[in-house]
Amino acid sequence: MGFLYERLVRPILFKLDPEFDHERAVDAMALVGAVAPLRWMLERATQLPAASTRPIECLGLQFPNSVGLAAGFDKNGVAWRGAAALGFGHVEIGTVTLLRQPGNDRPRAFRYPPEEAVINRMGFNNDGAETVARRLARLAPPGARRIPLGINLGKSRAASLDKATQDYVGSFELLADHADYVVINVSSPNTPDLRKLQEESWLRELLSALAGANRARAASGRVPRPLLLKIAPDLSFPQIDRVVAVIAEFGLDGIVATNTTLARPGAFSAVKQAGGLSGRPLRARSTEIVNYLARATQGKLPIIASGGVTDLVSAAEKLDAGATLVQLYTGLIFRGPLFAREVAHSLAARQDRTFGF
Repeated sequence: MGFLYERLVRPILFKLDPEFDHERAVDAMALVGAVAPLRWMLERATQLPAASTRPIECLGLQFPNSVGLAAGFDKNGVAWRGAAALGFGHVEIGTVTLLRQPGNDRPRAFRYPPEEAVINRMGFNNDGAETVARRLARLAPPGARRIPLGINLGKSRAASLDKATQDYVGSFELLADHADYVVINVSSPNTPDLRKLQEESWLRELLSALAGANRARAASGRVPRPLLLKIAPDLSFPQIDRVVAVIAEFGLDGIVATNTTLARPGAFSAVKQAGGLSGRPLRARSTEIVNYLARATQGKLPIIASGGVTDLVSAAEKLDAGATLVQLYTGLIFRGPLFAREVAHSLAARQDRTFGF
């Protein structure tokens, strides 16, 4: 199936505008999720063999396989059930902001097929937290889903830095009831000043408030949610050390590494397009950070690896570096709709060989 996509379907799609293709892909995945017979048929075709069905325990949740759909694809929570049917073991929707916003001006997504890479400057275009919360409330709640659903939260463009904490907490309060886990995104390069929230003083204020809001859930009889932080690949190791210290101080449950990069390595040295670079050029740096985090936390902090997963080898590499789960998005663009199934089956077979099952 992957071969047919790459040889027959992808050349046609790549003649069209990248964002148009993305919107049609979301529509198609949403349709799969909404039509129960189609969803069930695909679920049967993509599920792991019975011998390999050993859920992965992470964040107090069970993941049917180690491959997730990264935030950025299903920004508004409309297609995640279809993603489950296509073989994903979890989906992270968003990034969702408190306020509805259109994002940056178009064009804002650019493909680079020879490098299997994308540059985007979408700018958190989404329907807003209240609308997404209403949409999710109509579907199965946490604990009754086929796969875990993460919700990725970002800062509204209209919120200044000194109002960022209030903005994130507002989104958290609206969406936490519908999330299996929550990711705090302070690392997108496409919202002004957002990455400043990775600095220690801003980050301490933000994580203190969100951890407090999560504890308040428990005090009021609601279920607290696993909280994770998503970081940029452009941080230095001393900066990562400070981030890890703040995460430990406020008892966060995990980290997502990494977001897109502002670096322009190799063939991209002369590319002037603004935005975050994803795909194969990000692979090495993302893996390096995953490995550094695993060693810095002595393997005690769950890591979801995202960045440069464009084939089976790069997915396995992330797990070897210390990640518990991997996520992909750009790889889906270049490999096709069943790429998650292929990766999940390969990683499960690899695990069987490793442990002698």
